Amino acid sequence: MAVDQLSSTFAALADPTRRAILVRLSDGEASVTDLAREFPITVQGVSKHLQVLERAGLITRGRTAQLRPSRLAGAPLKEAVDWLEQYRRFWEGSFDRLEERLGQAT
Repeated sequence: MAVDQLSSTFAALADPTRRAILVRLSDGEASVTDLAREFPITVQGVSKHLQVLERAGLITRGRTAQLRPSRLAGAPLKEAVDWLEQYRRFWEGSFDRLEERLGQAT
């Protein structure tokens, strides 16, 4: 069964370590070894997280000699933001109604 891009993105973002890796990669590319120094997990653990992020299309991995630097890929994140943006009107309306009710209570 094929999984759509949005589902892959949210599944990859479900893990806090993967979200932290994406935050780190937003500052620039990094190798697995660089990332392993910054997180309390093994190189193998970081590598597995990077594989999930790569399959979801959230990062790309290059090849420079023996290094495979990872880079953030923004398109799937933009798609997730665009999808979430649809619900902004709902939440803003809910907050407006709550504010109105609280104003009536005082």
